[in-house]
Amino acid sequence: MNTALLINTTGLVVRERRINESDRLLNILTPDRGLITAFADGALRLKNKNSAATGLLCYSKFTLYHGKDTYKVNEASAVNVFFRLREDIVKLTLAQYFCELSKNLAPEEENADEYLRLTLNALHLLAEEKRSPLLIKAAVELRMLILAGYMPELGACRECGGHQDDFLFDFDGGILCRNCFAGQKNAVPLSKGVLAALRHIVSSGFERMFSFSLPQNTLEELCRVVERFLLVQTECAFKTLEFFKTL
Repeated sequence: MNTALLINTTGLVVRERRINESDRLLNILTPDRGLITAFADGALRLKNKNSAATGLLCYSKFTLYHGKDTYKVNEASAVNVFFRLREDIVKLTLAQYFCELSKNLAPEEENADEYLRLTLNALHLLAEEKRSPLLIKAAVELRMLILAGYMPELGACRECGGHQDDFLFDFDGGILCRNCFAGQKNAVPLSKGVLAALRHIVSSGFERMFSFSLPQNTLEELCRVVERFLLVQTECAFKTLEFFKTL
């Protein structure tokens, strides 16, 4: 094997598919090359050296062989496999949803360090039960949308620039005052607590973006607003989200 074509990186396995009795096809979220697709030959065999580090939700160090059009896993060693997420169906499903989000929104063959940091931080908080799952979900959804270019206007009314206290959230991309609302069907009233939480998620650094709390009813409102904004903006259906909502 030509060592000039070997690439060392870290990455989170956000999707893993069985392609025959022994091989895996991986989608790996990496900091330097974004979302890549790689073959892991023999990784389904229990005695294979790369088996434990190439499963779904594994954050691993990879040595990859980069061919003309494909990547192949040469070596992989696990850094964190997030065992605690696998102990609870709600946490596991939410973790898989975060992976599906990153697979749909993260770039390919470009820097994706912030996508990876966001997803890993969320998985850590979820596994260690550091924050409410619903709070983590809303923060990840909104912040990942922002990384992908879907930034809502939250500073003032997106139509008149007014700074009134009473706003509605327009799912086409920001907040509207009552005067500019004019009966639009794609907007809902927004409580002050939810607006403050939205602004916090948008403006805070990675170290503080999950550091807020809300009463349960306000948290549920935040989740409804952010989830609907995500679905309107991406026009995607997320299978793991639909399953999460049945739990």
